[in-house]
Amino acid sequence: MAPERFFLELEPPAAQLAAAPHVVVVGGGFAGLRVCQALANRPVRVTLIDKRNFNLFQPLLYQVASGLVSAADVASPLRQMVGQAPNVQVLLGEVTDVDLEGRTLLFNGHHYAYDQLVLACGSGSAYFGHEEWRPLAPPMKILEHAQEIRRRLLMALEEAEQTPDPQRRRFLQTAVVVGAGPAGCELAGSLIELMHSAIRRDFKQLRPEACRVLLVDAVDRVLPVMHPSLSAAAAGYLSRQGVELRLGTMVAAIEPGKVRLKGQDGTEPLEAATICWTAGVRASRLGALLAEKSGCSVDRGGRVQVAPDFSLPTHPEVRVIGDLCHYSHTSDGAPLPGMAGPAVQMGAWVAKDILKRLAGQASTPFRWLDLGSMAVIGPMYAVADLRGVRVTGFPGWLLWGLAHLAFIPDTENRITLLSRWLWQIATRQRRALLITGRPDQHIGVDVGLARAQGLALAADEEAAAA
Repeated sequence: MAPERFFLELEPPAAQLAAAPHVVVVGGGFAGLRVCQALANRPVRVTLIDKRNFNLFQPLLYQVASGLVSAADVASPLRQMVGQAPNVQVLLGEVTDVDLEGRTLLFNGHHYAYDQLVLACGSGSAYFGHEEWRPLAPPMKILEHAQEIRRRLLMALEEAEQTPDPQRRRFLQTAVVVGAGPAGCELAGSLIELMHSAIRRDFKQLRPEACRVLLVDAVDRVLPVMHPSLSAAAAGYLSRQGVELRLGTMVAAIEPGKVRLKGQDGTEPLEAATICWTAGVRASRLGALLAEKSGCSVDRGGRVQVAPDFSLPTHPEVRVIGDLCHYSHTSDGAPLPGMAGPAVQMGAWVAKDILKRLAGQASTPFRWLDLGSMAVIGPMYAVADLRGVRVTGFPGWLLWGLAHLAFIPDTENRITLLSRWLWQIATRQRRALLITGRPDQHIGVDVGLARAQGLALAADEEAAAA
């Protein structure tokens, strides 16, 4: 017998769910997906809304950018992950407004009602007031970003292979990564390894020693949120691999093929064919919208400051989790970091709390289990801080690999990634080095802050012209 079909709020739901509380989850990342998984097959109606039809494992985007894995290896369709549950409906689109008093949200031009709302909209890249840098230095937040970085780097190497001018060739073999946090270090280490291995194996006219990858940041050490000993180990490894560290240096300007640095010794121009940006993060624009609608507070990064149960102070039926959430109700008062571990734990607790409240039961307070932090710096080399136990090198890489395989929500992707990594270890070959897509494909993607900022800019220009 075929399963009964229904469409939440588009058509009347199945009879057994007609009176069930309606939980709307906005965002299918780590936190939002975990909420839906925990509510699947439970006595609630669930609608998951996302601008993309897949869940993206962002921690491995740098491996897409460096050709180690393909896009399909780090993304899984939401409908296959949670949409097959009889009480979960997955809808594609963007939430543009929320009516907190009426308990409705505006989605694809229509108003949708909710009983419980969970906002897990994630974050986008911030350029500290210099959005004009975005086309010149792609960020690394979505698949198109990673694919654009890979396309630019490989196109530069292809041109360098045909360039007789040594100065031009050196320019084409140079990449700059802005931001010395985990994403920046991972990307820099992976790019230098890609350039060296590709040139040794596949290019006849280029020399590996002519490759340059520069890691730039205003901080005084790489991985500033980790223990200084791990920062020193990561910096030493990157330097040995050929990555040039320019720390204590700010980016003053980005121009086509050039980054202008500003340090204690004045300004310095860096010429590079490939420029990448991992320095700034800002929460979804829905954070500012919630602040306007409810009067809640947001931090400097646009994250919503929530109550101990992740709700808005004046609207207990609205929860904010993931990168959009500023949760400081911890033992030391420090806000939860924007990582996969806390996001998954937030989602699981909120789903459990929703079910308990509907049943008239009280929940135990949220307690975050700090599993530590880690960053992979190069092939079979990582640094990890597991609650005070600090590991570097190959043991760190093993822990990093096991942790990431555990967090990947899709079993097929888990198996594929493991086989990819083992193949790369055995052969030192990268199988995802296709040059695809159109130039600057990341610019027109309406994801994160780009669309909202573009609309705001257009409105300002229109007002000025009037």
